[in-house]
Amino acid sequence: MELRDARPDDVPAITAIYAHHVRAGTASFETEPPDEEEMRERYEAIRSKGMPWLVAELGGRVAGYAYASLYRPRAAYRFTLEDSIYVDPAFARAGIGRALLARLIAACEAAGARQLVAVIGGSDNEASIRLHAEQGFEPVGILRGAGWKHGRWVDSVLMQREIGKGSGAPP
Repeated sequence: MELRDARPDDVPAITAIYAHHVRAGTASFETEPPDEEEMRERYEAIRSKGMPWLVAELGGRVAGYAYASLYRPRAAYRFTLEDSIYVDPAFARAGIGRALLARLIAACEAAGARQLVAVIGGSDNEASIRLHAEQGFEPVGILRGAGWKHGRWVDSVLMQREIGKGSGAPP
């Protein structure tokens, strides 16, 4: 497996992976998958802010991706990022998510972030909750029934991890 920075030519594969998760799961609260043009705009917006967007490539194919974005747009949140990780279902349980998250944490730390937040769709999303816990994230809250998707109410699980000097020192 090769972990690398995402490139513009990865956007079609990223779009396809994300579309699967939008249609079939609750990791994203979007209900209609964005098209390739929209995903390209999202990719460019993240990269233009100097934030990491990574892909895992296996056998010449994008097997998953991860990126960090601002947790909230207001200035006081500028050292807090939110992670997003999506794996092609053909590569589920192959360690792709674990490798991507570890590399993403390091990239966020190198960028000067102090907090990393995971907003996980569904209290029943055990794989994502376990993945984040294994990487040092701690549960900090649950927004019960925060979204309506696939004919049911879905929780948002909030997990957080300090990185770098965390909140122990000024930026």
